[in-house]
Amino acid sequence: MTAAGQIALPTPAAPSNVMLVTQPFMPPLDEYVPYLEEIWKRKWLTNSGAMHEELEARLAAYLDVPHLSLVSNGTVALWLALRALRVGGEVITTPFTFVATAHALRLVGAVPVFVDVDPITGNLDPAAVAAAVTLRTTAILPVHCFGQPCDTTGIAEVAARHGLKVIYDAAHAFGVRDGGESLLRQGDMATLSFHATKVFNTVEGGAVVSPDYRTKQRIDQLRNFGFVQDSVLPEVALNAKMNEFQAAFGLLQLRYIDRSIAARGAIAARYRSKLADIAGIRPFPVSPKWTLNHSYFPILVEPDYPESRDALWMRLQGSGILARRYFHPLVSDMPWYQDLSSARKPMPNARRIAAQVICLPIHPEITPDDVDTIVRIMTGG
Repeated sequence: MTAAGQIALPTPAAPSNVMLVTQPFMPPLDEYVPYLEEIWKRKWLTNSGAMHEELEARLAAYLDVPHLSLVSNGTVALWLALRALRVGGEVITTPFTFVATAHALRLVGAVPVFVDVDPITGNLDPAAVAAAVTLRTTAILPVHCFGQPCDTTGIAEVAARHGLKVIYDAAHAFGVRDGGESLLRQGDMATLSFHATKVFNTVEGGAVVSPDYRTKQRIDQLRNFGFVQDSVLPEVALNAKMNEFQAAFGLLQLRYIDRSIAARGAIAARYRSKLADIAGIRPFPVSPKWTLNHSYFPILVEPDYPESRDALWMRLQGSGILARRYFHPLVSDMPWYQDLSSARKPMPNARRIAAQVICLPIHPEITPDDVDTIVRIMTGG
């Protein structure tokens, strides 16, 4: 046990022949067993059990948010937030994201409007958002890509000027702060993913952050088929509840989360140091105002690097380094979105970043030697 109730991470296993871009932190199995025994004793497996309620409360406190609702996954979290705010019409969003962002808009009957991103951060560009607003626009759905904060001030100004809702896809942004304030407090609502690939996970899962108790009540109703009371069903909704086994896993994960994020931070710092002098390799810049979770380590392979992004990616793959081209292709280039006029617009910044980006392996079991090996491969050594 360490300060503030945190537990030191177990010693990582020896590196295998393959390095994954990410992998879940697995707490000691014997520490999960008491949670399972308690579930067996209570015989309450789902429907807001004791562990579910405890995890909701603990996460709200840890993340410094007023209200939080646990749900079954991050895509459902987006659907619930959009549905709770009755979002329809056109919603301005980013093409540089995972497909779940746009899928959620389609699922509530809204029309995604893709606009270009900031050339440095890869996040939604407020100027591009402002230029895309029409009489049919109802909301903005930005993504804190790679856990790096959007220009929340610029987006808020556009939203206020046009009377738009703002729902942040914060799937990557667990625990991230900007200027000391929780990023999850920005906008009208924010959503999280607790998928196994995320910094904090419940195997599968997610959460919706609400600004007030009334909004939380609506989310809680929508995640339970739409029921208000046992026999009162004013609308059709989903079964989007998190079960007790997932909640128990989350409670155990939460005991290790600060150490896990610190381990990721050390890996990110080593990457930055080792990559600093390699021409044509540019890590995404970070601000001293940010408290990050280091969920990803994205780099751009620029024209002055001696080979293309795809050539480097293939060389890493051939060496057992399973880096990923997140996010390539753009969502707007996928067949299900080609019917949208916004998908056919140039969006040069998004296209350039998608053509240059590689996410390097980062998780608590990556060692300094692993980082050095990856960098050595990148330098042709």
